[in-house]
Amino acid sequence: MALFRLGTPAEPKHAIRGDDVFLRPLEARDHPAWAALREQSRDFLTPWEPTWSADDLTRSAYRRRLRRHAGEMERDEAYPFLIFRQNDGALLGGLTLGHVRRGVSQTATLGYWMGQPFAGRGYMARAVRAALTYGFAHLRLHRIEAACLTHNERSIRLLEGTGFHREGLARAYLRINGTWQDHLLFARLDSDPAAPAVRVCPSPIGDEAGLSLQTICAPTGDEPCSRPA
Repeated sequence: MALFRLGTPAEPKHAIRGDDVFLRPLEARDHPAWAALREQSRDFLTPWEPTWSADDLTRSAYRRRLRRHAGEMERDEAYPFLIFRQNDGALLGGLTLGHVRRGVSQTATLGYWMGQPFAGRGYMARAVRAALTYGFAHLRLHRIEAACLTHNERSIRLLEGTGFHREGLARAYLRINGTWQDHLLFARLDSDPAAPAVRVCPSPIGDEAGLSLQTICAPTGDEPCSRPA
């Protein structure tokens, strides 16, 4: 995986590149494709997500989302990305390294969603691997956590297949689709044996959202089926 210019139509100057996918922060021009994919995938996504607001897909709500994301990245609180297919720039889904805690913790929480047309085709695990490399090599995180519903078998396979370790059960952990639901807790450490070796190149780059990035290289691999948590 590498973080550098890819040359596809949907891509800005720089992005986090994985195996056949790349990640970059949301931009204003992404709204039509983002809203269309979310609407197309509504029935597929809503069982696994917090309840959508009535105006969730509107342009005004999207602009608020952009401002919130820019502030979170500037404050080193969260790093939200969209996931694109490398060969044609198609929008596939989204991924966030959020709830960043520094100090003695150096931890973030992984969240993700995949559009229904692209689910179960290996894209999400490739995106997760790219995000893990970025989180450990560039953000210098020690630990990345994730949680999924106890009956979300695809997400369990995804997390275990990308090197996460199951650590326990959190009762009524998150309110998903209007109901407080139990979640399985997972984590991966920068020191875990399964973590890919990384090489960080010394050329700093940035994008319009104010996120400073670097060239990051690491091995890639295949994945089990995935489904949004």
